[in-house]
Amino acid sequence: MATYVVGFVVPVPKKNLAAYRRIAKLAGKVWRDHGALEYIEGVADDVKRGKVTSFPRSVKLKPGETVVFSYIRYKSRKHRDRVNAKAMKDKRLAKMMDPKAMPFDGKRMFWGGFKTIVSL
Repeated sequence: MATYVVGFVVPVPKKNLAAYRRIAKLAGKVWRDHGALEYIEGVADDVKRGKVTSFPRSVKLKPGETVVFSYIRYKSRKHRDRVNAKAMKDKRLAKMMDPKAMPFDGKRMFWGGFKTIVSL
């Protein structure tokens, strides 16, 4: 079955990982409650700084930070749009959507939507 995936890469200060995890658990619950098929958040374990490009370079990683890679899986882009519309209106997310309350620098976060071409 073809699916649609939205991926995120986020720089997170290591001292804020517990706070980030709390927010990620809540966000995952909200997205799943509204129909997302899967919600995954992973912290860098084997992510070296490349000479030209790499996860650390992509977010301009600073000392004391780590990289978090996340993805949410949907049935399709239309399904993503419906789930996101519901999730963004969910009152449980109100506090965490304030950029001042986020335990990371949202300006260095990046994301995008992808059509699945292989799913085994």
